[in-house]
Amino acid sequence: MKAIRRFTVRPVLPDALHPLSDLARNLRWSWHAETRDLFQSVDPERWTASDGDPVRLLGSVLPHRLAELAEDRRFLRRLAAVADDLRDYVTGERWYQTQTQIPDLPAAIAYFSPEFGIAAALPQYSGGLGILAGDHLKAASDLGVPLIGVGLLYRHGYFRQSLSRDGWQQEHYPVLDPNELPLVPLRESDGTPAQVTLALPGARALRARIWLAQVGRVPLLMLDSDVEENDLGERGVTDRLYGGGSEHRLLQEMLLGIGGVRAVRTYCRLTGHAQPEVFHTNEGHAGFLGLERIAELAEGHDGHDGDGGNGGNGGLDFEAALESVRAGTVFTTHTPVPAGIDRFDRELVAHHFGPDAELPRIDVERILGLGMETYPGGEPNLFNMAVMGLRLGQRANGVSLLHGHVSREMFSGLWPGFDPDEVPITSVTNGVHAPTWVAPEVFRLGARQIGAQRTEDAMTVGGSDRWDAVADIADQEIWDLRRVLREQLVLEVRERLQASWRQRGAGTAELGWIDGVLDPDVLTIGFARRVPSYKRLTLMLRDRDRLMDLLLHAERPIQIVVAGKAHPADDGGKRLVQELVRFADDPRVRHRIVFLPDYGMAMAQKLYPGCDIWLNNPLRPLEACGTSGMKAALNGCLNLSVLDGWWDEWFQPDFGWAIPTADGTDGGPPTRSAVGEDDDRRDDLEAAALYELLEQRVAPRFYERGQHGLPDRWIEMVRQTLTHLGPKVLAGRMVREYVERLYAPAARAHRALAPETARELAAWKSRVRAAWPRVTVDHLEASAATTTAELGTTLSLRVRVALADLVPDDVEVQAVSGRVDSQDRIADASCVPLKPAGGPDLEGRWVYEGPLSLDRTGPFGYTVRILPTHRLLASGAELGLVTMPSEEVGEEAGVLMR
Repeated sequence: MKAIRRFTVRPVLPDALHPLSDLARNLRWSWHAETRDLFQSVDPERWTASDGDPVRLLGSVLPHRLAELAEDRRFLRRLAAVADDLRDYVTGERWYQTQTQIPDLPAAIAYFSPEFGIAAALPQYSGGLGILAGDHLKAASDLGVPLIGVGLLYRHGYFRQSLSRDGWQQEHYPVLDPNELPLVPLRESDGTPAQVTLALPGARALRARIWLAQVGRVPLLMLDSDVEENDLGERGVTDRLYGGGSEHRLLQEMLLGIGGVRAVRTYCRLTGHAQPEVFHTNEGHAGFLGLERIAELAEGHDGHDGDGGNGGNGGLDFEAALESVRAGTVFTTHTPVPAGIDRFDRELVAHHFGPDAELPRIDVERILGLGMETYPGGEPNLFNMAVMGLRLGQRANGVSLLHGHVSREMFSGLWPGFDPDEVPITSVTNGVHAPTWVAPEVFRLGARQIGAQRTEDAMTVGGSDRWDAVADIADQEIWDLRRVLREQLVLEVRERLQASWRQRGAGTAELGWIDGVLDPDVLTIGFARRVPSYKRLTLMLRDRDRLMDLLLHAERPIQIVVAGKAHPADDGGKRLVQELVRFADDPRVRHRIVFLPDYGMAMAQKLYPGCDIWLNNPLRPLEACGTSGMKAALNGCLNLSVLDGWWDEWFQPDFGWAIPTADGTDGGPPTRSAVGEDDDRRDDLEAAALYELLEQRVAPRFYERGQHGLPDRWIEMVRQTLTHLGPKVLAGRMVREYVERLYAPAARAHRALAPETARELAAWKSRVRAAWPRVTVDHLEASAATTTAELGTTLSLRVRVALADLVPDDVEVQAVSGRVDSQDRIADASCVPLKPAGGPDLEGRWVYEGPLSLDRTGPFGYTVRILPTHRLLASGAELGLVTMPSEEVGEEAGVLMR
């Protein structure tokens, strides 16, 4: 019979065991082996049954076992040691606290993301974006970076995946009880649950409780709208990750952004935590946080007290507040695909930000102006969350070098007149949190070589010197380790496959074949990720006969483990899953290729270490980064991938293979427009290249044996992978880059914009924008008029410009030069500022002069341009304003050498 009401009964721990509760509630256990080992020793069987979740474990341990442990001196000593270690970890100085090279570090940074993949016990993620966010928090904790994470708590999380008998994806949404998760409610000083409230149209309100997940040193605030004070519709706002229609998603993103800022303010007020000086928006979903911060400043406060921030300023107008907010905001874009960006109808946004709804003190037209696609190629009736993120963030980045290039091209419409390479979007290549993803066996091998502490430091802080020690590990040890990990994966696959087939309706008598699935001595390939079409789950099936030959080769067989989820609304993705499953069900090959449903963190932590090859074959350049291959590499798995995302940046033949692509770019950065042209032919060509690599290079190298009976060349590639990729792919390296290149500069910019300075900058921008249509280049002349010149020649440029109501301090006049192509477009441009030589003349014109050095041979050209300049701009392109010579003036410039 079914219960009519459900609630959680918490265990009462003996006083001596109280530290267990603190350890269970700090998610550091998810990457700290000693803490997990301690919980396992509480009750090994129940630990396994709880899927390694300490909260569930403590809720199931019998009272008599707890009483035994409370009298067990050996256990209590271990408990005290682990508790002391956690205390030292969360209070002691780490990398951030010892920095002397980076000036003006922020007191705190708020990091907003719609999903966080911290541990399987807190299923609040769908894929790479959430796992990246979780790894960002963990690495920040290890480094001591004062981050505050902000997200939503979804009562159904993302879906659980199973398969029907015919291989069609089925979705299930189990209800999550926050009281059974590693969370605690944030409470006011009187003990009542802390809440935030948003106003909605029609005098309605959206309320949310704040839950706290402690991720090592980093607090993660999670907003939950399933509270009794809400009406039924509002209670469901945080029901599912990426669920519902447009209005549902808009409300989620309003709650994340606006409610998230309010949650941060509440947390800091209640705990004394420093207020954030920098706000980091991980993808556009949290972009509304900028509106809340503008509203705060309009009311005369921004969460700071006294004179330490912009508080007590009597309120800023919208433009000044916008400048202050932009200065301290970092925006990270993760998608190279417009379809991956949330876009809302203009009227829907206007309705929710109208005079009777949220933020009525900000004119709705100003809000709309931040997100509307009012640029060439945009759809002017759509509100684009990424566009708002870029307009509200003075600093923006993609997540790999190639993705930075693609992002600059994709968003270049926001900076008209500038070449894509000048668009102010940089890149910080993603990394992964090694302690989470490295198998314990790999860690132990490192600890035997250089010691446990140095191994831990290598995985968190990094440093190539620590990773160089891999060179001293014997070949036999490396090969034995790889075999152990592969064997563990084989056992895991068989267990999961058995469970999957039972869910599909198979009986025990049908499943005897599963005991022979996979072989611990066969080359094992892994492929696991979300299943949008561009990731090409089924590329391996383009020539099924050829794939079968590879799987069943008499001397050099391969075996493949595949996993992945299609979005519930993506029937195309579900068809790809079904196609792969049906092939894997074929009795001829089902012992060599498997599809495992319900891909998640727990599965991934077995899959990455156990594979010899990690396969990735997206449509280049649509993989922003693709961190799964990084996690595999940290375990000595070699990558076989299209040159996209991070692999395009760090590939070397010493530690993997590049699948040739048919995009016609010869390895250079492709344009997004190339995608979609004759996709079938492209898939055929790239699948053929994949088969060729497997047949001729990958499999032979795995199976060839040297004089000692070991695959010497394969082992050397594993060694090179660990030595050279190990330090690069770390989330610690990534977070250090964010601190040095984005967080610290943003904090300095935030501090520089005191109220009067913000007003000054806003007034200056307004004046420049008003005058800019009348800023012109009237005349340009050079000291040489020939079309050829010798290398090393220096020309003298003289430019006459009109600055309208501006003065030279407001602008920079530049000479731009470099090699030119057949259409006289300048590539690899260098920019040299020219200096005013006098003026204004009687017509109000200014003359600028300067030298131009001809420092390159071949076709060479130059032009001049005028840009706005101000000490508080982060980039010359920030305003999107540039003046170039007219065609008549430009006739005297241009190409000098052919």
